[in-house]
Amino acid sequence: MKTTKLFSMLVVAAMAVSLIGCKAKDEPLPPIGGYNSADEVAKSDLVAYWPLNGNGIESLSSAAPANSKNVTWTDGVKGQAASFNVGFLAYNAIANLGANLQTGFTISAWIKLTNNGSTGSVIFSLSRPNEWAGNINFMSETGWMKATSDSLTVKGLIVSSTDLGWQDTRNTVAANAADLAAGHIAYPNKIGGKWAHAVYTWDNTTRLAKIYVNGVKISNPVWEQRGAAGQTFAMTTPTHPIIGAFETFANGTTTDSWNTGLVGQLDEIRVWKRALILSDIGALYELEKAGR
Repeated sequence: MKTTKLFSMLVVAAMAVSLIGCKAKDEPLPPIGGYNSADEVAKSDLVAYWPLNGNGIESLSSAAPANSKNVTWTDGVKGQAASFNVGFLAYNAIANLGANLQTGFTISAWIKLTNNGSTGSVIFSLSRPNEWAGNINFMSETGWMKATSDSLTVKGLIVSSTDLGWQDTRNTVAANAADLAAGHIAYPNKIGGKWAHAVYTWDNTTRLAKIYVNGVKISNPVWEQRGAAGQTFAMTTPTHPIIGAFETFANGTTTDSWNTGLVGQLDEIRVWKRALILSDIGALYELEKAGR
């Protein structure tokens, strides 16, 4: 009798543990910043998304690369990532990536890059016909510092067909006393050779350009306000997206040794048609870092 009673108690206890485990497993994860997944962040304004899960297809338009070079696939932040060995992915024009970005945009990507002391690293470019610099360019100036440095310069550049002209923004790795006195702020991000979440935003109304890494604004505030009152960003067409290179490298016309394809890895590239706010950028970072 005692053995039967003990057996029954053990069965009940095991069932209780099993039910608790099932309940915990079935319960949804708590939202981050009000979102359950990265796909929900500013969803109505998302205009392009490259998951880079074993192919180069842009998921909203289903566009595949029209041209590519030296790209393979490896483990990434979420699923697979693209690994470039002086490579790129180039696309024909995508309708969502056009005039709707002139009022503002956000580009986000997970990057794994290192300094090399010789050439820069293009993350994303929205081309101008037969020009090396595109309408919109997101990059790391990996050629500015020695290969032994673990701090990357992350940079955004727009080239406007209006009098706004060329306008860039970036972080400052180190600032001297004179720079600090002039209002510069240094941000040595220590992300060289590591996966990091990089974001570039432009707001045409305020003419503010900002750079974020791992959910934190790192751009030097001295270089965030661009142009003059009344100037606006306008793009040159036709234009098409390139991941990992500028237009003249992708089309084979460059003769400049600094103008080359990417060496490094990229994952989860997204483009929105407005400048995201800090809280959304932070939520996106945390969600993608968690594989959500």
